[in-house]
Amino acid sequence: MEINPCHRTKARKKLKSTEDEAKQYALKLLSYRGRSVKELKERLRRKKFPDDVVSCTIGHLQRVGLLDDKALAESLKREALTTKFLSQYGAKRFMLERGISREIIDLTLSNDETEDINNAKRLVEKKMKIIDALPAEKRKRRLSHLLLRKGYSFEIIETVLKNKLKGGMA
Repeated sequence: MEINPCHRTKARKKLKSTEDEAKQYALKLLSYRGRSVKELKERLRRKKFPDDVVSCTIGHLQRVGLLDDKALAESLKREALTTKFLSQYGAKRFMLERGISREIIDLTLSNDETEDINNAKRLVEKKMKIIDALPAEKRKRRLSHLLLRKGYSFEIIETVLKNKLKGGMA
């Protein structure tokens, strides 16, 4: 007969208080921003909570709907593509850093090159307002480096900058 580590008995009062502390700490972390299961596990372990308490806390938060990697992935995708102007590859890196699994990322992101091109164009237009006074070669170099840092491929960078140069950027 296996004992459920989440089951509370009188003999486990110490565990009860530890579980409550772990839940309170997890709720505190979730109140700041959404977190993945992996992130929350790491933070609870860093606070020296026992593994059985960590798994009980994670399970409880998933059951009540406060911890959902799929919903977090959708939110991070929106943030990465619309706010940070990252490419699909950049968004994938961003989500991996936040502890989202590759399977969920693959389900969430589409490898749509037209979306990447449109995102890159919007970013270039936004940055052109700032660097418009610079010489053409310097603008091109800064924009290409910016797009590279955001995770865009060389082909997309070349396409976007060629169109912008023809469109009056130079």
